[in-house]
Amino acid sequence: MQVIEYFNCDRPEYWLFQIGKSDWRAGQYLYELLSENKFKNAVGENSKVLMLVNGNELISFCTYAEKDDIQPTELTPWIGFVYTFPKYRGHRYVGYLFQEIEKIAKSEKVQDIFISTNHTGLYEKYGCVFYQMMNDMNGELSRIYRKHVN
Repeated sequence: MQVIEYFNCDRPEYWLFQIGKSDWRAGQYLYELLSENKFKNAVGENSKVLMLVNGNELISFCTYAEKDDIQPTELTPWIGFVYTFPKYRGHRYVGYLFQEIEKIAKSEKVQDIFISTNHTGLYEKYGCVFYQMMNDMNGELSRIYRKHVN
């Protein structure tokens, strides 16, 4: 298994097609943003799409972005669009993506990364702690978690 970045990978069209196989509405939105070349405009020019792959299999993906669905806010950067394909769930594979994000954050001298979610008990196992409740762009309350980067 390896982590690759969508904008720097070989065969971006292939990986885009794989992201499009996601059965999750937000995954489909990410597919749309990427296929319409609107991703960086929506979440920030330096944002990345990280993918955990095994050969030609896409296991999991997420973004490391300047902005997420909590706007406006000064909090940045964000982990977003976290998805693992059903047959790979339960093995904590997303942890590989989080490790890569931590490396990127350290190289950028970032101390805290944020996640917006409605899940409880999912991100805590990766060292994230509840930070506060905030309204997302649709006006709905979202749980904000913070991951401190050492």
